[in-house]
Amino acid sequence: MSRSAALLPLLCAGATLFGCAPQPGPMPAVAAGAPQGHECFHASQVNSFKALGDEAVDVQVGVRKYYRMQLAGVCPNIRWTQSVALRTLGGSPWICQGLDAEIISPNFGLGPERCLVTNVRRLSDAEARALRYYR
Repeated sequence: MSRSAALLPLLCAGATLFGCAPQPGPMPAVAAGAPQGHECFHASQVNSFKALGDEAVDVQVGVRKYYRMQLAGVCPNIRWTQSVALRTLGGSPWICQGLDAEIISPNFGLGPERCLVTNVRRLSDAEARALRYYR
């Protein structure tokens, strides 16, 4: 078995950013029980990610929604890795705010690096265009 084939089940164990998890039905704008004013997304609908240094990550959800996730402290491997896993915390697959999720990146030789998400906000269309996320 190749090394990458052996790593795939590990990455697919949680809801990964590359679609290994099953896709849910239509995504509501706000999940039941979400804090007032927060727009939520289902972890399995994340398509890709882009690290912003080692303290934040932008994730693409669906076709044209982008969210910025601030990380607790410094997560040095996040800017170098090509794949990460997104794991929800608290038993719900919905991510609405900080402490709802963590990002796990490989740290070869030392085990996975877990980075707690402390804040989540949806980027406006203007912000996403300025970052050239819309093609």
